[in-house]
Amino acid sequence: MNTQNTTAETLPIIDLSGYQEATQTQKQELALKIGQACREFGFFYITGQGIDETLQSQLFSESTKLFNLPLESKLKVNKQLSKANRGYEPLKNQTLEAGTPPDLKEGFYIGFDHKDDHPLVKAKKFNFGKNQWPEELPQLKPIATNYLHAMTSLCEALMSLMALSLNLPNDYFNDFCKDPLVTLRLLHYPPQPVNAQENEKGCGAHTDFGGLTLLLQDDNGGLQVWSHKTENWIDAPPIKGSFVVNIGDMIARWTNDQYCSTLHRVINKSGNERYSIPFFFSGYLDHEVKCIPTCLAENEQPKYAPTTVEQHMIEMYQKTYGNN
Repeated sequence: MNTQNTTAETLPIIDLSGYQEATQTQKQELALKIGQACREFGFFYITGQGIDETLQSQLFSESTKLFNLPLESKLKVNKQLSKANRGYEPLKNQTLEAGTPPDLKEGFYIGFDHKDDHPLVKAKKFNFGKNQWPEELPQLKPIATNYLHAMTSLCEALMSLMALSLNLPNDYFNDFCKDPLVTLRLLHYPPQPVNAQENEKGCGAHTDFGGLTLLLQDDNGGLQVWSHKTENWIDAPPIKGSFVVNIGDMIARWTNDQYCSTLHRVINKSGNERYSIPFFFSGYLDHEVKCIPTCLAENEQPKYAPTTVEQHMIEMYQKTYGNN
């Protein structure tokens, strides 16, 4: 893999303006664009998606405040204290690309708050449980919760368009979307050090585990996406009013790799503090992930055995984090 060169290629931009009131023909046109992007890149931008820009700004503001807290305060809500992988992850705590130095980022994990008596918590379902909230930031919880709800609804709409893109009924993924596992991550990337080690990055090259990822970026850039076509890195700069969408390993598995889960990384060369907010939509944990019939040619066999969302996510986490 070429680790340095970039290509002039650009990721497609898909305008979702008015998608909720779109005719079936208009939805098919959107689905066609999404399908093409998923086959060629596994990544695309969306605009016109209707997520409140004030809410986005508020969440960025809370994220900045969070990472500016003293380390002692952040460690009081350390992710290691949570049974549901919620809370603070210190700088250089994760290494997403094997054989490279730890990632130059710190993060904070948030999901839907579930009390101990919730059926999925009682069943000890993967990553279901309570959040941890820093006491210094009382507005973080309501702002993040509103954002979680808005992004979940957007992902449900995208999964409906995804179904159409695969020549399936638009409600094909409805059961997958119920009681979904979702994760909101607040991320902070310090500037790339001038004396950085070789291959030291803000975030090492990796693919995402689950269904859909929707990324909100600040103005500093640094995201790069691997081009299957040119075998170089594509810069994915911030575009005002947009989210970057990519599909994860689970969708690739579901489609027999017709839709590609693509390597991506972050190198913060801006000289500024970089903040980003990825939202991961992984779906209903008991839902079966089995090769979609429209993704198999005649006499073709599935590459992957059937599994469930939960089994898939646990396997991928264990590969990355071990058994912790």
